[in-house]
Amino acid sequence: MKKLILFFVVITFCPQLFAQDVAQDKKAIKKVIQTAYVDGLQNEGDMNKIDSGIHPEFNLLGIGENNNMWNLPIDKWKEQTAKKKTAGKLPRTGDKLVSVKFESIDVTGTAAVAKIQFYVGKKLTYVDYISLYKFDNGWKMVNKIYYKIPE
Repeated sequence: MKKLILFFVVITFCPQLFAQDVAQDKKAIKKVIQTAYVDGLQNEGDMNKIDSGIHPEFNLLGIGENNNMWNLPIDKWKEQTAKKKTAGKLPRTGDKLVSVKFESIDVTGTAAVAKIQFYVGKKLTYVDYISLYKFDNGWKMVNKIYYKIPE
């Protein structure tokens, strides 16, 4: 009888515990993207914020002319960001400020993908697909692909 009761307790509470973990992971992922990508990389040029949530081996992937793939490693993207900051283009303000809306976050164990809408001011500019892994020190962005909204 005790085994039967334990079985029902496990069946009842395990899905709820898993759902709580996923909810906490999604919250952490949103924070990483907001802090490292939106605030750090896009709006402020804050290298500490960037490093807090973007893995050193992160790559931005895109499609160029003649459907050729290209990639931009995070160290090169950070260099570009530092140049923008030196040139006075960062931090962004007003209608140049970047914000995002989270469309979805899919988490499976220690892997996740976030789909976000990327706005400059009030204008939807990109839809980003950001891949993340959960490391011992938390979630880190490891890859991004995107779709540019036509003008």
